[in-house]
Amino acid sequence: MGIKQPKRLMLETEIPAFVDEIIATGCDICAIGHDGYVIGDSDLTEEEYEVAEPELIRIDEKYGDRDMLLLEIAAHLRSLGRYIDPGSNVRHWTENAKPH
Repeated sequence: MGIKQPKRLMLETEIPAFVDEIIATGCDICAIGHDGYVIGDSDLTEEEYEVAEPELIRIDEKYGDRDMLLLEIAAHLRSLGRYIDPGSNVRHWTENAKPH
């Protein structure tokens, strides 16, 4: 059994590509408030998830650890209109006004 290498650290410049790749899997991604985000795969059918899962694993391995970029990822998602503010009446990010 070998020593597990630490994950690489994602770069801030990689955020748009990361978000685009998550969206391309069919999974929903949106900011929650200003300091977090979620990747939603619960809306996928079992078949869709079977296709998305290896892609999500690949994306995770490609971009690595992104915990230190939570605020920046949330800001990027908010700039795309992909956010939900806690306490709002918005149930899905698509109910937000479109960004300018």
